[in-house]
Amino acid sequence: MRRLDPRLLIGVLFVLGGILSLLDAMGIVANAGSIFWGLISAAAGAIFLYILLTDRNNWWAAFPAFTFFGLAASSFLPDSLEAYDGLVFFLGISLGFWWVYFTGPERWWAIIPGGVLLTLGIVSVLDEAFGGDTGGGVFFLGLGLTFVLVAVLPGGSGRSWALIPGAILLIFGAILGTPYFGLAEYLWPAVLIFLGGYFILRFFRNRPSQ
Repeated sequence: MRRLDPRLLIGVLFVLGGILSLLDAMGIVANAGSIFWGLISAAAGAIFLYILLTDRNNWWAAFPAFTFFGLAASSFLPDSLEAYDGLVFFLGISLGFWWVYFTGPERWWAIIPGGVLLTLGIVSVLDEAFGGDTGGGVFFLGLGLTFVLVAVLPGGSGRSWALIPGAILLIFGAILGTPYFGLAEYLWPAVLIFLGGYFILRFFRNRPSQ
């Protein structure tokens, strides 16, 4: 089978870009530039997706593949959905990390950036819609849930430590933006004392007897 000549692909993209620019100038198609770069991003994502699906060892290709797909999807959004640009873009990047984890649970570290990026996308929408401290509380709730997932998802039996920051972040997120936010001034010292006592206790319990 004859391999696809890159010059053909580049030529097609230039012709498509010229047609879109002409239609935009004639008032037939709006946002032709966004559509063109969206198609470029989608094509780049498809290339990396092909690399990803043809060899399981190429799990790294999930990052550029889903990032380009997220960028393409945000480019195709109409102006009426502009507030969701951040969510769509961050969701694309996040999916890359979730793919890496679910296709290889030993790569559990991918859960953390996957959850953080998804949380940032949700927060961007909430900030556009409501403003105020709503996004801040959701941000900490998302971080807390991410660490909880590190501990409870498959292969997490040895990662129970993640429940500690997960619980702390969930509590902090729950009280952020409420009349009880002042409790955070007392929560952090209590958390530090608790964590310090926990590690000191672990030290003495695991210390070999003389």
